[in-house]
Amino acid sequence: MEVRDEMKSTELQVIGMTCVNCAGKIEKTLNSLPNVQATVNFATEKAHVQTSGGSLHVEELLKVIQGLGYQAFEVNSEVDVQKAKQEAAAEYQKDLRLFIVSALLTAPFLVEMVMMFAGGHREFMPRWMQLILATPVQFWIGWRFYRGSYFALKSKSANMDVLVALGTSMAYILSVVVTVLNWHHQHVYFEASAAIITLILLGKLLESRAKGKTSEAVEGLLRLQPKQAYVERDGQGGYVDIKDLVIGDIVVVKNGESIPVDGLVVQGGSMVDESMLTGESMPVTKTINDHVYAATLNQEGTLRIKAIGVGSRTQLAQIIKIVTTAQGSKAPIQRLADKISSVFVPVVVGVSVLTFFGTWMVTADLTAAFIASVSVLVIACPCALGLATPTAVVVGIGKGAQAGILFRDAKALELAEKIDVLVLDKTGTITEGKPVVTDVMVLPGQTRENILRWAASLEAGSSHPLAHAIVEEARRESLNNYEVQDFRSVPGQGVEGRIGDVLYKLGRPSWVAASYALNLEVLSHLESQGKTLMVLANEERVLGYLAVADRIRESSKDAIARIQKRGIKVMMLTGDNEGTAKEISRQAGIQEFKHSVKPSDKANVIVALKRKRQRVAMVGDGINDAPALAMSDVSFSMSSGTDIAIESADVTLMKNDLRSVAQAIELSEITLKKIRQNLFFAFIYNVLGIPLAALGMLNPVIAGAAMAMSSVSVVSNSLMLKRKKLSSE
Repeated sequence: MEVRDEMKSTELQVIGMTCVNCAGKIEKTLNSLPNVQATVNFATEKAHVQTSGGSLHVEELLKVIQGLGYQAFEVNSEVDVQKAKQEAAAEYQKDLRLFIVSALLTAPFLVEMVMMFAGGHREFMPRWMQLILATPVQFWIGWRFYRGSYFALKSKSANMDVLVALGTSMAYILSVVVTVLNWHHQHVYFEASAAIITLILLGKLLESRAKGKTSEAVEGLLRLQPKQAYVERDGQGGYVDIKDLVIGDIVVVKNGESIPVDGLVVQGGSMVDESMLTGESMPVTKTINDHVYAATLNQEGTLRIKAIGVGSRTQLAQIIKIVTTAQGSKAPIQRLADKISSVFVPVVVGVSVLTFFGTWMVTADLTAAFIASVSVLVIACPCALGLATPTAVVVGIGKGAQAGILFRDAKALELAEKIDVLVLDKTGTITEGKPVVTDVMVLPGQTRENILRWAASLEAGSSHPLAHAIVEEARRESLNNYEVQDFRSVPGQGVEGRIGDVLYKLGRPSWVAASYALNLEVLSHLESQGKTLMVLANEERVLGYLAVADRIRESSKDAIARIQKRGIKVMMLTGDNEGTAKEISRQAGIQEFKHSVKPSDKANVIVALKRKRQRVAMVGDGINDAPALAMSDVSFSMSSGTDIAIESADVTLMKNDLRSVAQAIELSEITLKKIRQNLFFAFIYNVLGIPLAALGMLNPVIAGAAMAMSSVSVVSNSLMLKRKKLSSE
């Protein structure tokens, strides 16, 4: 059998990318290395790299990126995340200072441009002064564009830097020649070269601020975990840093404090706000032996907690890892934009050259030809096209995390809205997954309290879920158990034992019916409702009937109706008998179901549906439904805290609520809508802008402003997703 090398994942922060072509160049270069799979996201400025075989180390990957003209460092902890934020803040401040200097040097040209637009022909500033003001803008402020162009052309690619450097250099060099040779009849375009660089810097600053807001969801999660925890060790207590906690520590959390670890309550009781994990606003009661999770808020009393998950082993850490990885992944819809961007710059340069010669030949006006060709170079930038998809994906996945919906990657986010059939597991998905006593039917001469007390006493030593339901019902009604002697369990049938001098038996109707006559009308009525029946009898007669059922969740019917309203067919699969399956499907509003289905056969149902060319999604518990989840196009896993690995499905639902499935589909729909809007704006911008520039209808300065603002508008449109309210929020 072939042994596959284990894949090692690494996340790198990349500094210095100016457009999507930069990301594409880095991605292509990394993927050309042996045993490397890389995805580079321009919007998040991160590279997600998987290596196998142990042939490459992080240092080598960093050298490759640095050789392309960019800076990078590894991000594998909260410290690295903070470093990335500090680097981004420092870069932003540097760009801000350069912009201020550039704006001050460019300001005098505003008068020139106003006079030009007003139809004036007299130059306000002497040309030698314009040369002095424009030169530092061109070569100091604009050095980044020359540097980026060098590395781009060196690696046989082209990016936004090439367009800006080429366009502004043409305007600057022509103006220098006109000034040096003292051609009074010819215009100079120092104001165009300086204004274009200044406006592009302004656009990049605005874009950086907007892009920073797209990752606020993850940053908000990082801020939730406290920096220190009060720990009791060897009979002494004190505060320690979170990074110094170990599994087994006893942590004390007071009223109003955030819980620093995943753990079990060993003393105390409280109400805990878990909204940051589940999106559920109502606090949850916590008592001894209950699970609690890092970064949730203790709202009452004091809890002593035994740590079972610390640092990177907490559910919060897993969520942050999933969200950041998903935000850095690529949606299939992005492929078209990537293909266009890869050839965009060379095509634009060609269009600019054709524009120059075409305009010159038609008008015989060298100035008009020059302005038109420069305008084509400046207005055509692939940035907006490159930001259209990833910015919407980052915001959409972040919004999902805040609602307790964790998408594993952008592909799952895109496919969720395209579902044709939604297949639901019954237990723990449609139902609560916890059997409860629904009926206690008492025969003459008996009381409900007696029936429950005898039944709970017999079942007290059993580990069967139905036994737990009876014991829990008796405990809820504060009924104490009798002492049971001569206890005997008959596998698959029931239990019996002596309470006092009387022998009692509790079990399946068919087992008890061997000795007593049963009320078939009662049995038929309860079985038709999908309930599991047990009969309690003593040595002389039947005493009563108990019915146990796994109740449907209160929200399931509403959620299924909302999903069906979208035109999605809903099907239920269950291993239960036909009667139970029929009753649960009736209560849930599901028309199609399959009963007596083994977990191993559920995958076959998924495959059969896919053969009909239907896109199939599966909702299960992430464990016994694993084969079916793996075969579906989109898999949803109900999470029950740390008992289920949240990486097991394409989408993990932190609330055990089918309404989250409806919300996930809705979020996919509105995110894809934003992506399509962004792509439309990016395409239409270039489709209209380039021809207008080629026809000489756009001044280079206006073209530069339009180019700078196009990226800002795309990012801002994506950010509007944050304001969108999901149903049931």
